[in-house]
Amino acid sequence: VILLCFRRYLITALTSCLFWNTFGLSAAMDSKPNILLFLADDLGIGDIGCYGNNTIRTPNIDRLAKEGVRLTQHIAAAPLCTPSRAAFLTGRYPIRSGMASSNRYRALQWNAGSGGLPANETTFARLLQQQGYTTGLIGKWHQGVNCESFNDHCHHPLNHGFDYFYGMPFTLLNNCQENKPPELDVALQAKLWVYSQIITLAVLTLTAGKLTGLISIRWKIIACFTLVGGLFFISWYSSYGFVQYWNCILMRNHDVTEQPMRLERTASLMLKEAVSFIKRNRHGPFLLFVSFLHVHTPLFTTAKFLGKSRHGLYGDNVEEMDWMVGKILDSLDKEGLKNHTFTYFASDHGGHLEAQDGSAQLGGWNGIYKGGKGMAGWEGGIRVPGVFRWPGVLPSGTVIDEPTSLMDIYPTVVHLAGGILPQDRVIDGRNLVPLLRGRAQKSEHEFLFHYCGSYLHAVRWYQKDSGAIWKAHYVTPIFHPPGAGACYGKGICPCFGEGVTHHDPPLLFDLSRDPSEAKPLSADTEPLFDTVIRKIGRAVEEHRRTLTPVPEQLSLYNAVWKPWLQPCCGTFPFCWCDKEGDSTQV
Repeated sequence: VILLCFRRYLITALTSCLFWNTFGLSAAMDSKPNILLFLADDLGIGDIGCYGNNTIRTPNIDRLAKEGVRLTQHIAAAPLCTPSRAAFLTGRYPIRSGMASSNRYRALQWNAGSGGLPANETTFARLLQQQGYTTGLIGKWHQGVNCESFNDHCHHPLNHGFDYFYGMPFTLLNNCQENKPPELDVALQAKLWVYSQIITLAVLTLTAGKLTGLISIRWKIIACFTLVGGLFFISWYSSYGFVQYWNCILMRNHDVTEQPMRLERTASLMLKEAVSFIKRNRHGPFLLFVSFLHVHTPLFTTAKFLGKSRHGLYGDNVEEMDWMVGKILDSLDKEGLKNHTFTYFASDHGGHLEAQDGSAQLGGWNGIYKGGKGMAGWEGGIRVPGVFRWPGVLPSGTVIDEPTSLMDIYPTVVHLAGGILPQDRVIDGRNLVPLLRGRAQKSEHEFLFHYCGSYLHAVRWYQKDSGAIWKAHYVTPIFHPPGAGACYGKGICPCFGEGVTHHDPPLLFDLSRDPSEAKPLSADTEPLFDTVIRKIGRAVEEHRRTLTPVPEQLSLYNAVWKPWLQPCCGTFPFCWCDKEGDSTQV
């Protein structure tokens, strides 16, 4: 009798536990979670502990991985900031939105350029806004500001589904910090300066010749030549001579609050804004996109972290970013939101190998993967960290070795919010929830297309039945110096022209056996070589049939500085202000 009672009790207890566990999971899935997205800038996959780095301390990002799911094949849709972030926000290859360039300007160059994320693109923020979410963006935007006037804000975050914006409409540059070598269009600036010197020398020569009688020329011609030279100098120096004022600014919604920004307090301001947003919207649901300015050059790091890492200024900057992640996660805990928040951490593309100051490396480490920032085909430019956490819903301590994309965040968060994907356009991302929860074992991606600007450099084919991950390179950059693994003589590798090599047949690798892309396969070494190349070729043809012509947002016209589009907190050109004071306490 006692044994029978014990059995009944045990069955009842197990049934109750199962019921409550299922009920709790179901309730968590049925309600709309808060969504917290962290995106680092230029962070290499080898820079954080949970991806194998044992010298840079990233305990908070590592904690996310320990408590959640870590992806090992998380791929950016582009190897540079502007197009990668456009794809992240829209779930679409940047070539579909016009955010892929056919010229050498592959990212937005100015706050006062006219290019940017088109108004007819629908971001995940817009769809979540429609589902009742309060949406916020703290940090870097780099998707444009204005189109036709200084206050039309056609590309602004608030015109793309965000209720609140605080941060940089542009991106950090060396130009934002005093005593740093300029970073924006350095080669062109050098040419323009040489031309200006030549014109000045010509005017002085003509003037001296006229005064000494050695040259017979009218003063009017010299005056005209001087005027043209002066206008030429003003036309370029008025933009490139004041980059810190034009590009290095902070905005709150539509208002400029710092021009130029004071880097020594920027991290504190960003952290304060993120924590404040969570506190204001703790009753949810909310979407908070924390788009870090770290770890882009000039790597400005607060005194608390300087000299603390074993990897110089770059390591200090990474550790400061990790600390910020921890503080924001702590704010979730403080508000009791940890178990009701879907959290994600990634980088927009690979580390910048060419970022150096003498012998000091100022860019990230991409682990075992070849290449880096700016290189669309090689894994080092596009394979990034991808970490998810949602306690009670996603399994903890899980590693998924399946091809995924930053574009997948779009359909994933829309699904979690109960929204519906747009039906009038191609969405290239795939919902990751089944894969993250262990309900699906394989990625939904069969092919991923790797663009450098508007040029297709490589294609990845996931052959699910065999587990092979083939990658065909049609174009690769020419490293400088040869064999260096990067384009150190150019600052960043080009997408086209004399700086690349075209391959016919393509270079072929099986990433499942050779993730470092060290040994290209051939028809002699791989029996499936011809079959794989044909299969990928057909996929490229089918993919190109889905593309439709759109205006190029990064055209030369859209890229140039236009003074009438310049965000300004005063009366142009007297643009300087500091509305933040010292309000940096978190």
